[in-house]
Amino acid sequence: MSMGYLSQREAFGRALKEYGAENRDVVVLDADTSSSTLSKFFADAFPDRFFNVGIAEPCLVDVAVGMALAGFVPVINAFSALVSLRALEQIRTCVSYANTNVKIASSYAGLSDYKDGPTHHSIMDIGIMRMLPGMTVIVPADELEIKAWVPVIAQHKGPVYFRLSRDGTPVVHEKEPVVEIGKGLKLRSGKDVGVITAGTMTYRCLKAAQELTEEGIAVTVIEMPSIKPLDTALILDTARETGAVVTVEEHSILGGLGGAVAEVVTLHHPVPIERVGIQDTFARTGPDPDSLMDAFGLSVSDIVRACKEAIGKKEQ
Repeated sequence: MSMGYLSQREAFGRALKEYGAENRDVVVLDADTSSSTLSKFFADAFPDRFFNVGIAEPCLVDVAVGMALAGFVPVINAFSALVSLRALEQIRTCVSYANTNVKIASSYAGLSDYKDGPTHHSIMDIGIMRMLPGMTVIVPADELEIKAWVPVIAQHKGPVYFRLSRDGTPVVHEKEPVVEIGKGLKLRSGKDVGVITAGTMTYRCLKAAQELTEEGIAVTVIEMPSIKPLDTALILDTARETGAVVTVEEHSILGGLGGAVAEVVTLHHPVPIERVGIQDTFARTGPDPDSLMDAFGLSVSDIVRACKEAIGKKEQ
Protein backbone atom coordinates (compact mmCIF):
# COMPACT_ATOMS: atom_id res chain seq x y z
CA MET A 1 0.00 0.00 0.00
CA SER A 2 1.40 3.36 -1.05
CA MET A 3 0.45 6.72 0.45
CA GLY A 4 1.06 8.72 -2.75
CA TYR A 5 -2.09 9.02 -4.82
CA LEU A 6 -4.30 11.06 -7.11
CA SER A 7 -7.90 11.87 -6.32
CA GLN A 8 -10.26 9.38 -7.92
CA ARG A 9 -11.81 12.08 -10.10
CA GLU A 10 -8.41 13.15 -11.42
CA ALA A 11 -7.33 9.56 -12.01
CA PHE A 12 -10.50 8.97 -14.01
CA GLY A 13 -10.23 12.24 -15.93
CA ARG A 14 -6.69 11.45 -17.00
CA ALA A 15 -7.46 7.80 -17.83
CA LEU A 16 -10.49 8.83 -19.90
CA LYS A 17 -8.38 11.31 -21.87
CA GLU A 18 -5.73 8.64 -22.48
CA TYR A 19 -8.28 6.08 -23.64
CA GLY A 20 -10.04 8.69 -25.76
CA ALA A 21 -6.94 8.92 -27.93
CA GLU A 22 -7.24 5.19 -28.65
CA ASN A 23 -10.99 4.97 -29.23
CA ARG A 24 -12.51 7.80 -31.25
CA ASP A 25 -16.02 6.43 -30.72
CA VAL A 26 -15.85 7.66 -27.12
CA VAL A 27 -17.71 10.92 -26.50
CA VAL A 28 -17.90 12.64 -23.13
CA LEU A 29 -20.81 14.62 -21.69
CA ASP A 30 -20.97 16.73 -18.54
CA ALA A 31 -23.60 18.66 -16.57
CA ASP A 32 -21.59 21.88 -16.38
CA THR A 33 -19.28 20.36 -13.77
CA SER A 34 -16.24 19.46 -15.90
CA SER A 35 -13.85 21.45 -13.70
CA SER A 36 -15.09 19.41 -10.73
CA THR A 37 -15.47 15.95 -12.28
CA LEU A 38 -12.27 16.71 -14.26
CA SER A 39 -13.77 15.60 -17.53
CA LYS A 40 -12.11 18.83 -18.62
CA PHE A 41 -8.96 16.82 -19.42
CA PHE A 42 -10.91 15.06 -22.17
CA ALA A 43 -12.61 18.32 -23.19
CA ASP A 44 -9.29 20.11 -23.65
CA ALA A 45 -7.84 17.24 -25.70
CA PHE A 46 -10.91 16.45 -27.81
CA PRO A 47 -13.23 19.50 -27.86
CA ASP A 48 -15.19 18.13 -30.83
CA ARG A 49 -16.12 15.03 -28.79
CA PHE A 50 -17.07 16.83 -25.56
CA PHE A 51 -20.58 18.15 -24.83
CA ASN A 52 -21.59 20.35 -21.91
CA VAL A 53 -25.33 19.80 -21.54
CA GLY A 54 -25.62 22.24 -18.64
CA ILE A 55 -27.09 21.77 -15.18
CA ALA A 56 -29.74 19.35 -16.41
CA GLU A 57 -28.92 15.77 -15.47
CA PRO A 58 -32.08 14.19 -17.01
CA CYS A 59 -31.28 15.89 -20.32
CA LEU A 60 -27.67 14.76 -19.96
CA VAL A 61 -28.83 11.14 -19.85
CA ASP A 62 -31.18 11.51 -22.81
CA VAL A 63 -28.54 13.19 -24.99
CA ALA A 64 -26.15 10.35 -24.14
CA VAL A 65 -28.81 7.80 -25.12
CA GLY A 66 -29.18 9.46 -28.51
CA MET A 67 -25.44 9.32 -29.04
CA ALA A 68 -25.35 5.65 -28.06
CA LEU A 69 -28.10 4.91 -30.61
CA ALA A 70 -25.97 6.69 -33.22
CA GLY A 71 -23.10 4.29 -32.55
CA PHE A 72 -20.95 6.32 -30.17
CA VAL A 73 -19.77 5.27 -26.69
CA PRO A 74 -21.04 8.11 -24.48
CA VAL A 75 -19.56 8.65 -21.03
CA ILE A 76 -21.67 10.81 -18.71
CA ASN A 77 -19.89 12.78 -15.99
CA ALA A 78 -21.92 14.26 -13.13
CA PHE A 79 -22.21 14.50 -9.37
CA SER A 80 -23.29 11.14 -7.99
CA ALA A 81 -26.14 12.35 -5.80
CA LEU A 82 -27.64 14.31 -8.69
CA VAL A 83 -27.29 11.83 -11.52
CA SER A 84 -28.47 8.85 -9.45
CA LEU A 85 -31.55 10.65 -8.12
CA ARG A 86 -32.48 13.57 -10.35
CA ALA A 87 -31.95 11.56 -13.53
CA LEU A 88 -33.12 8.21 -12.18
CA GLU A 89 -36.25 7.97 -14.31
CA GLN A 90 -34.24 8.58 -17.48
CA ILE A 91 -31.60 6.06 -16.41
CA ARG A 92 -34.26 3.48 -15.60
CA THR A 93 -36.28 3.89 -18.78
CA CYS A 94 -33.91 5.09 -21.48
CA VAL A 95 -30.69 3.39 -20.34
CA SER A 96 -31.57 0.31 -18.28
CA TYR A 97 -34.90 -0.73 -19.78
CA ALA A 98 -33.80 0.17 -23.32
CA ASN A 99 -30.36 -1.41 -22.71
CA THR A 100 -28.48 1.46 -24.32
CA ASN A 101 -24.69 1.57 -24.31
CA VAL A 102 -24.32 4.50 -21.88
CA LYS A 103 -21.54 4.75 -19.28
CA ILE A 104 -22.34 6.77 -16.16
CA ALA A 105 -19.26 8.15 -14.39
CA SER A 106 -20.73 9.08 -11.03
CA SER A 107 -18.33 11.43 -9.27
CA TYR A 108 -18.37 12.86 -5.72
CA ALA A 109 -19.88 9.62 -4.38
CA GLY A 110 -20.26 8.52 -0.79
CA LEU A 111 -19.45 11.26 1.72
CA SER A 112 -16.73 12.78 -0.44
CA ASP A 113 -18.77 15.93 -1.16
CA TYR A 114 -18.49 16.52 2.56
CA LYS A 115 -18.92 20.32 2.59
CA ASP A 116 -22.19 20.37 0.63
CA GLY A 117 -24.02 18.27 3.18
CA PRO A 118 -26.75 15.61 3.11
CA THR A 119 -28.35 16.72 -0.18
CA HIS A 120 -25.05 16.10 -1.97
CA HIS A 121 -23.88 13.04 -0.08
CA SER A 122 -24.40 9.97 -2.25
CA ILE A 123 -24.97 7.11 0.17
CA MET A 124 -27.81 5.21 -1.52
CA ASP A 125 -26.71 5.16 -5.16
CA ILE A 126 -25.31 1.62 -5.20
CA GLY A 127 -28.60 0.26 -3.87
CA ILE A 128 -30.55 2.22 -6.47
CA MET A 129 -28.38 1.23 -9.41
CA ARG A 130 -28.02 -2.45 -8.56
CA MET A 131 -31.81 -2.74 -8.57
CA LEU A 132 -31.98 -1.70 -12.23
CA PRO A 133 -32.09 -4.75 -14.55
CA GLY A 134 -29.12 -4.93 -16.89
CA MET A 135 -27.10 -2.26 -15.06
CA THR A 136 -23.46 -3.09 -14.34
CA VAL A 137 -22.18 -1.42 -11.15
CA ILE A 138 -18.44 -0.89 -10.66
CA VAL A 139 -16.75 0.68 -7.61
CA PRO A 140 -12.94 1.00 -7.98
CA ALA A 141 -10.50 1.26 -5.09
CA ASP A 142 -7.60 3.40 -6.33
CA GLU A 143 -6.08 5.24 -9.27
CA LEU A 144 -4.36 2.17 -10.74
CA GLU A 145 -7.62 0.27 -10.74
CA ILE A 146 -9.53 3.19 -12.25
CA LYS A 147 -7.08 3.23 -15.17
CA ALA A 148 -7.58 -0.52 -15.62
CA TRP A 149 -11.37 -0.22 -15.61
CA VAL A 150 -11.74 2.56 -18.20
CA PRO A 151 -11.18 0.40 -21.32
CA VAL A 152 -13.10 -2.53 -19.81
CA ILE A 153 -16.14 -0.35 -19.19
CA ALA A 154 -15.93 1.37 -22.57
CA GLN A 155 -15.71 -1.95 -24.42
CA HIS A 156 -18.54 -3.57 -22.46
CA LYS A 157 -21.79 -3.58 -24.42
CA GLY A 158 -24.47 -2.22 -22.16
CA PRO A 159 -25.11 0.25 -19.34
CA VAL A 160 -22.44 0.79 -16.66
CA TYR A 161 -22.53 2.81 -13.45
CA PHE A 162 -18.96 3.72 -12.44
CA ARG A 163 -18.78 5.12 -8.91
CA LEU A 164 -15.99 7.61 -8.13
CA SER A 165 -15.00 9.58 -5.07
CA ARG A 166 -14.23 13.30 -5.14
CA ASP A 167 -11.33 12.60 -2.83
CA GLY A 168 -8.14 10.62 -3.13
CA THR A 169 -7.83 7.08 -1.88
CA PRO A 170 -4.45 5.55 -1.00
CA VAL A 171 -3.08 3.15 -3.59
CA VAL A 172 -3.75 -0.45 -2.53
CA HIS A 173 -2.48 -2.21 -5.65
CA GLU A 174 1.25 -2.54 -6.29
CA LYS A 175 0.62 -2.48 -10.04
CA GLU A 176 -2.34 -1.97 -12.33
CA PRO A 177 -4.63 -4.93 -11.58
CA VAL A 178 -6.32 -7.16 -14.11
CA VAL A 179 -10.01 -6.41 -13.70
CA GLU A 180 -13.05 -8.16 -15.05
CA ILE A 181 -16.76 -7.46 -14.74
CA GLY A 182 -18.25 -10.00 -12.36
CA LYS A 183 -14.96 -10.79 -10.58
CA GLY A 184 -13.56 -9.80 -7.20
CA LEU A 185 -9.95 -9.50 -6.08
CA LYS A 186 -8.44 -11.35 -3.11
CA LEU A 187 -5.93 -8.99 -1.46
CA ARG A 188 -4.93 -11.17 1.49
CA SER A 189 -5.85 -14.55 2.96
CA GLY A 190 -6.73 -15.59 6.50
CA LYS A 191 -8.81 -18.30 8.13
CA ASP A 192 -10.63 -16.45 10.92
CA VAL A 193 -12.83 -13.88 9.17
CA GLY A 194 -13.50 -12.65 5.66
CA VAL A 195 -13.80 -8.93 4.98
CA ILE A 196 -15.54 -7.99 1.72
CA THR A 197 -15.24 -4.38 0.67
CA ALA A 198 -15.18 -2.00 -2.28
CA GLY A 199 -13.94 1.42 -3.29
CA THR A 200 -12.64 3.91 -0.76
CA MET A 201 -12.94 1.50 2.15
CA THR A 202 -10.43 -0.98 0.75
CA TYR A 203 -7.43 0.79 2.27
CA ARG A 204 -9.12 1.02 5.66
CA CYS A 205 -9.94 -2.69 5.53
CA LEU A 206 -6.31 -3.55 4.86
CA LYS A 207 -5.27 -1.41 7.82
CA ALA A 208 -7.84 -3.14 10.02
CA ALA A 209 -6.63 -6.55 8.81
CA GLN A 210 -3.07 -5.61 9.76
CA GLU A 211 -4.17 -4.58 13.25
CA LEU A 212 -6.07 -7.84 13.67
CA THR A 213 -3.10 -9.85 12.42
CA GLU A 214 -0.97 -8.28 15.14
CA GLU A 215 -3.54 -9.62 17.62
CA GLY A 216 -3.29 -13.12 16.14
CA ILE A 217 -6.48 -12.94 14.04
CA ALA A 218 -6.04 -14.02 10.41
CA VAL A 219 -8.15 -12.02 7.95
CA THR A 220 -9.11 -12.56 4.33
CA VAL A 221 -9.69 -9.27 2.49
CA ILE A 222 -11.72 -9.35 -0.69
CA GLU A 223 -12.09 -6.25 -2.83
CA MET A 224 -15.36 -6.47 -4.75
CA PRO A 225 -15.30 -3.71 -7.39
CA SER A 226 -17.99 -5.46 -9.43
CA ILE A 227 -21.04 -4.96 -7.24
CA LYS A 228 -23.26 -6.12 -10.08
CA PRO A 229 -22.75 -8.69 -11.44
CA LEU A 230 -21.36 -10.06 -8.20
CA ASP A 231 -18.63 -12.67 -7.80
CA THR A 232 -20.83 -15.13 -5.91
CA ALA A 233 -18.26 -17.93 -6.14
CA LEU A 234 -15.60 -15.85 -4.38
CA ILE A 235 -18.07 -14.74 -1.71
CA LEU A 236 -19.12 -18.32 -0.97
CA ASP A 237 -15.52 -19.55 -0.97
CA THR A 238 -14.72 -16.84 1.60
CA ALA A 239 -17.72 -17.79 3.75
CA ARG A 240 -16.73 -21.47 3.68
CA GLU A 241 -13.04 -20.84 4.40
CA THR A 242 -13.51 -18.35 7.24
CA GLY A 243 -16.94 -19.07 8.72
CA ALA A 244 -17.66 -15.37 9.31
CA VAL A 245 -18.06 -12.40 6.97
CA VAL A 246 -17.85 -8.63 7.40
CA THR A 247 -18.91 -6.23 4.65
CA VAL A 248 -17.52 -2.69 4.56
CA GLU A 249 -18.69 0.15 2.31
CA GLU A 250 -18.98 3.94 2.08
CA HIS A 251 -22.72 3.62 1.57
CA SER A 252 -25.83 2.90 3.56
CA ILE A 253 -25.91 -0.57 5.09
CA LEU A 254 -29.25 -0.92 3.29
CA GLY A 255 -29.23 -2.09 -0.30
CA GLY A 256 -25.55 -1.80 -1.14
CA LEU A 257 -22.63 -4.23 -1.04
CA GLY A 258 -23.59 -5.51 2.41
CA GLY A 259 -27.09 -6.33 1.27
CA ALA A 260 -25.84 -8.00 -1.90
CA VAL A 261 -23.36 -10.18 0.00
CA ALA A 262 -25.95 -11.06 2.65
CA GLU A 263 -28.37 -12.20 -0.05
CA VAL A 264 -25.77 -14.62 -1.42
CA VAL A 265 -24.51 -15.93 1.92
CA THR A 266 -27.85 -16.43 3.64
CA LEU A 267 -29.25 -18.28 0.63
CA HIS A 268 -26.31 -20.55 -0.09
CA HIS A 269 -23.97 -20.83 2.93
CA PRO A 270 -25.25 -19.08 6.07
CA VAL A 271 -22.52 -17.76 8.38
CA PRO A 272 -22.45 -14.81 10.81
CA ILE A 273 -22.40 -11.48 8.93
CA GLU A 274 -21.64 -8.00 10.20
CA ARG A 275 -22.15 -4.94 8.00
CA VAL A 276 -20.00 -1.84 8.38
CA GLY A 277 -21.53 1.15 6.62
CA ILE A 278 -23.60 4.25 7.20
CA GLN A 279 -26.60 3.39 9.34
CA ASP A 280 -30.13 4.29 8.27
CA THR A 281 -29.43 8.00 8.62
CA PHE A 282 -28.29 11.11 6.76
CA ALA A 283 -24.75 12.30 7.47
CA ARG A 284 -24.09 15.89 8.45
CA THR A 285 -21.68 18.34 6.84
CA GLY A 286 -18.12 17.85 8.09
CA PRO A 287 -14.63 19.36 7.89
CA ASP A 288 -13.34 16.66 5.55
CA PRO A 289 -14.34 13.23 4.19
CA ASP A 290 -12.18 11.23 6.62
CA SER A 291 -13.74 12.91 9.64
CA LEU A 292 -17.23 12.21 8.33
CA MET A 293 -16.40 8.59 7.60
CA ASP A 294 -15.06 8.14 11.14
CA ALA A 295 -18.05 9.91 12.67
CA PHE A 296 -20.60 7.77 10.84
CA GLY A 297 -19.22 4.32 11.56
CA LEU A 298 -16.57 3.72 8.89
CA SER A 299 -13.38 3.97 10.95
CA VAL A 300 -10.67 1.33 11.11
CA SER A 301 -11.69 0.62 14.70
CA ASP A 302 -15.29 0.05 13.53
CA ILE A 303 -14.02 -2.56 11.07
CA VAL A 304 -11.87 -4.23 13.72
CA ARG A 305 -14.79 -4.36 16.14
CA ALA A 306 -17.13 -5.82 13.51
CA CYS A 307 -14.61 -8.55 12.69
CA LYS A 308 -14.35 -9.54 16.35
CA GLU A 309 -18.15 -9.57 16.70
CA ALA A 310 -18.52 -11.81 13.65
CA ILE A 311 -15.89 -14.21 14.97
CA GLY A 312 -17.60 -14.22 18.37
CA LYS A 313 -20.90 -15.22 16.81
CA LYS A 314 -19.17 -17.99 14.90
CA GLU A 315 -17.84 -19.42 18.14
CA GLN A 316 -21.17 -19.37 20.00
